[in-house]
Amino acid sequence: MTGTSYQKGQQTEQAAEQYLITQGLIPIARNIRFRTGEIDLIMQDGHYRVFIEVRFRKHARFGSAAESINYNKQQRLIRSAMLYNQRYPSNQPWRIDAVVLTPGQTENYHFQWLQSAIHG
Repeated sequence: MTGTSYQKGQQTEQAAEQYLITQGLIPIARNIRFRTGEIDLIMQDGHYRVFIEVRFRKHARFGSAAESINYNKQQRLIRSAMLYNQRYPSNQPWRIDAVVLTPGQTENYHFQWLQSAIHG
């Protein structure tokens, strides 16, 4: 991966989205921004609306990608998901997942999909 941090973020989000599509999810939206924070991906998983935080760590020396989703980040994600649901009401249940990417040995990334990773 080369380029700016923004470009790298876009590349990892695209890779995560493609991975989730292969797992049967359907894309709804990307990079939805609110004052409370940003939602990387919104997808449909069966009857669930799924808000997805994408994290990448090249090295684990400062903690894993999953560990980087601290309490404050979790609270911002929850508030942003609630705002999205207010703006686009739906009767379907929803959850917040995380997709953690690390460099792969034979492929570009290793994916770990953490379903219902963040609870309100």
